[in-house]
Amino acid sequence: MSEDNPYAPPISDLTGVVDFMGDTELAGRWTRFVASFVDGIIGLCYAIPILYMLGTFSYIVAKQQPPHLLTIAGAVLGFIGFLLVHGYLLKTNGQTVGKKLTGIRIVDLDGNLPDFAKVILLRYLPMSLVAMIPVLGGCLSLVDVLFIFRQDRRCIHDLLAGTKVVKVSELG
Repeated sequence: MSEDNPYAPPISDLTGVVDFMGDTELAGRWTRFVASFVDGIIGLCYAIPILYMLGTFSYIVAKQQPPHLLTIAGAVLGFIGFLLVHGYLLKTNGQTVGKKLTGIRIVDLDGNLPDFAKVILLRYLPMSLVAMIPVLGGCLSLVDVLFIFRQDRRCIHDLLAGTKVVKVSELG
């Protein structure tokens, strides 16, 4: 309160406020791309054997569309593979293997580690389901990725989950 004006709002010095997370600088677009690329290569390492064991390649070689149930089974097993490979890091650090290697992490809008279920159910699962839609899925996935060029660098999957991707601090 000011002595000159008793109705003036209080003034606080916020320069001493410390960000304990330290993870406030948004991750770069190329860094996110490299992390995603690494995760994609890792995904191929478990997806190809799954598709081979399910017999999906037989349909591809014969230039036939695999049955829908086979496609769904492959997607479910692939998502389970994703959780087995990345689940622990996502739960404990907000990172996939690619994000860990490139020094970035997923945080909520307050800079905190987001809830694991929220990350899986709102960030990864919807985009996995959308990608399965013939033709349209590829277009929507591309639009999702192109959102990285917004000023806040948040893709559609970030908007759905209320997350952002930031650089990991030296101390974090």
